[in-house]
Amino acid sequence: MAAPVRDFLGTETGSAVVLLAAAVLALVWANSPLRHSYESLWTTQLSVRVGGGEVAADLRHWVNEGLMTLFFLVVGLEAKRELDVGELRERRRVAIPALAAIGGMAVPVAIYLAFNAGGAGSKGWGAAMSTDTALALGALALLTPRTATRLRVFMLTLAVVDDLTALVVIATAYTASVASVPLIVAAVLFAVLIALRYAPIWRGQASIVVALALWVALFKSGIDPVIAGLAIGLVTSAYPPSREDLERATALTRSFREQPTPDLARSAQLGVLAAISPNERLQYILHPWSSYVVVPLFALANTGIHLSGPVLSEAISSPITLGVFFGYVVGKPAGIVSASYIASRPALRGTRPTVSWPILTVGGAIAGIGFTVSLLIASLAFHGRQLADAKLGVLAAAIVAPLIAWGLIRAIQRMPAAVRARQIAGTAEDLLDLAVDVDPERDHIRGPREAIVTLVEYGDFECPYCGQAESTIRELLASFDTDLRYVWRHLPLNDVHTHAQLAAEASEAAAAQGRFWEYYDLLFADQSALMTRDLIARAEALELDVERFTGELRRHEHAQRIAEDVASADESGVSGTPTFFINGRRYQGAYDIETLTAAVRAARLRSTALATAPA
Repeated sequence: MAAPVRDFLGTETGSAVVLLAAAVLALVWANSPLRHSYESLWTTQLSVRVGGGEVAADLRHWVNEGLMTLFFLVVGLEAKRELDVGELRERRRVAIPALAAIGGMAVPVAIYLAFNAGGAGSKGWGAAMSTDTALALGALALLTPRTATRLRVFMLTLAVVDDLTALVVIATAYTASVASVPLIVAAVLFAVLIALRYAPIWRGQASIVVALALWVALFKSGIDPVIAGLAIGLVTSAYPPSREDLERATALTRSFREQPTPDLARSAQLGVLAAISPNERLQYILHPWSSYVVVPLFALANTGIHLSGPVLSEAISSPITLGVFFGYVVGKPAGIVSASYIASRPALRGTRPTVSWPILTVGGAIAGIGFTVSLLIASLAFHGRQLADAKLGVLAAAIVAPLIAWGLIRAIQRMPAAVRARQIAGTAEDLLDLAVDVDPERDHIRGPREAIVTLVEYGDFECPYCGQAESTIRELLASFDTDLRYVWRHLPLNDVHTHAQLAAEASEAAAAQGRFWEYYDLLFADQSALMTRDLIARAEALELDVERFTGELRRHEHAQRIAEDVASADESGVSGTPTFFINGRRYQGAYDIETLTAAVRAARLRSTALATAPA
């Protein structure tokens, strides 16, 4: 399934490249000998008729108002996941990026109107306000390390507020007329969609039908229907898989293995799906389509501008082009940083920002990439030469803004270590996911006990993935030397690994004789040999008191210790193995050596900065 924010944004790198390629293709097409076919294709009418009802639009509007609904749905889903289980579950942290989004729209609009007040271009002020979510997140993935999750979450929250506000602006300022009856129908359908979450059967199929009807109702009302996607995403719940759901799925799968009937196959399928939240299921299905099909198609349909000499010369001095360009390149970072500063003031009971001010400035510069919604509003506000001027301003800003961000990143890297440490120390504390702190008197710890980075693993001695991760852990401990300590906690998955519980108890019996880590190494050396005789043979190989070891194993003296670890795993929302926590924060993503090394290095950097920063 799609891992939370880091893996979600990791795919944006490739999608940003595809999007840029589509934009270049559109420009080449619109300036080639076949340029007339460009407009001819995208103005082709397509209608869908059911009975006496009809939805009709040209291909460009089907892309802008139809397919782009899926893009906004994915953005809403990711934001909802962060609100439910991510960085934004502490609601106070929403305030700064939300106000930053508002400031990042108000200042660009003011700059645009300064160029166009009283002129023919004044009606296009909305084209200078919205950040392009796909390109901004893609630029972050290219310009910043994968471990810079805080800035990405900040930008994602900002982008959602930005998109929602922009869609409201479209619905109010750029909608000629609103039909009240379809709008009321849309509101009722949205309520039905929310209520379907509690339907016992067929809720998935019914939700698709109701969502399509909601889109049609908004289309008929005159309001841009893409708002339906964002709204649906924001009400689709996210939650980690529970132990009970996973065990139920295992039992259903086992029943199907014993009796492979269609009825049991269906039950097993539904049981597995029910263990994963609707939010993650939808993201897993829709995100590749949104990133690699929908957004590039939008770019292909909207960025084709015929660039002749007169067009370029007039655009350079056009107040529309200049207003859009400077609104994004200057207004966005200025508005975001200033609004964030105001929102974080103690006098206003504001919280500390989650990212340092230099990094937040980088985010403000990247937010100057306006594309999707900006082109959408420009197409609603302008026609002909004015539309071309607006598009050129948008494209110019999309090129310059990431270059400014790149320059700022290079400047930050040259800042003195003490200054960077002081900036990091001024940010909000990490939200901890590990419910039970590491106890050196109880927990099994490998590495220096005073290390600045702690890696906790909930594992299962019979789990093949834990076996694969074990070699990675060894490399990490060797490469980070005194900076990393590793903690093992038991989470035997008894419903799938029949020998895991006894193996865990055997390791504790070895620990009672001071030989836990040696026994741990022998267990992972051969995970297929976990029968009682195999466990006793390992005790003999380590020259333990075998009689004591066997007696403790027979009486299950250490079962309570295992149960305590399992209970702490449940408190921390852990349901599978291996699950890692780095300095109390749950690690989401692959556990290959390169990815884990980057995550541990980032934790070390932050811990070191916090430890060395002046008071």
